[in-house]
Amino acid sequence: MTVTEYLRPEHWRREAEGPRYVQLRKRIEEAIETGVLLPDAPLPPEREIAALTDLSRVTVRKAIQELVDRGLVVQRQGSGSFVRERPLRVEQSLSRLTSFSEDMARRGLTSTSTWLEKGIFVPSPDEVVALALSSGDGVSRITRLREAGGRPMAIERASLPVDLLPDPEAVTRSLYEALERDGNRPIRAIQKISAINLDDDTAARLGVPPGAAGLKIERTSYLPSGRVVEFTRSIYRGDAYDFVAELRLPPA
Repeated sequence: MTVTEYLRPEHWRREAEGPRYVQLRKRIEEAIETGVLLPDAPLPPEREIAALTDLSRVTVRKAIQELVDRGLVVQRQGSGSFVRERPLRVEQSLSRLTSFSEDMARRGLTSTSTWLEKGIFVPSPDEVVALALSSGDGVSRITRLREAGGRPMAIERASLPVDLLPDPEAVTRSLYEALERDGNRPIRAIQKISAINLDDDTAARLGVPPGAAGLKIERTSYLPSGRVVEFTRSIYRGDAYDFVAELRLPPA
C-alpha cells in the first residue's frame, strides 16, 4: 500500500477516537512500524497531508511535531520531514564482565571512540569513596563517546587509581586490554542501572531528542585480591540497549 492510500481518512479517522491530530500521529506511527514508511523516507508535505486527510495544516503540523518529539521523525531545514533511521539495538548480558569493544566485536560490529577527557586529575568525592583513595591521591580518568556501526551508543566515564593506570594516554582502544597487559584486568563487578531522561548536552552527543529515555549505569570492578580497579559511570541510549540477566531458582 502506498503512503497516499494509507493516509486516506476513510481507513482510520473516527470521530469518537480522540483528537484528530492524535489519530493522524498514530496512523503515521503505524505506517512506520509496518514498513509503509521506511527509515529515511520523506513524509508527504504538510499541505499534501492536509488536503488528503481533510485536516487543517495546523492539525497536521501538531501531529508531525509529536512524531518529532517521540524521536520517530526528523525535520531537515529546507528539505521537509523524514522517518528517523532505526538505531542499532544491542542485547547485552548482565552475567558477563566484558568491555564495550569486546561486546561489539562479538556481534561483528566495529567500535570506535571519540575521546572527551583523558588524564590524571584531582579525584571527586565520589571517586575517593569508590576507589578507596587516600588524601593527596590522584585519579586516572578517561571519558569517551562510544560508537558502534557508525552510531553513537554511550558516554562512558572510567576512573581508576593512578598506580593501576599510570598513563591514561596508553589506552588507545580497549581499557580492559590495557589493564590486562599489566595484569590488572578485573574479574568481577557490581553494576547499578537506573532509568533517566537525557539532558540536552548528553542527548546531542548521543544523537537523540532532549529528554529521551536513557540508562545510567555505575560499575565498580574488582581485582582477584578484592581491590577496586575501576569505577565507571556510563550513560546509554535507551533505544539502543536491552540488558538481559539469567535467573535460576535456588535449590530447595
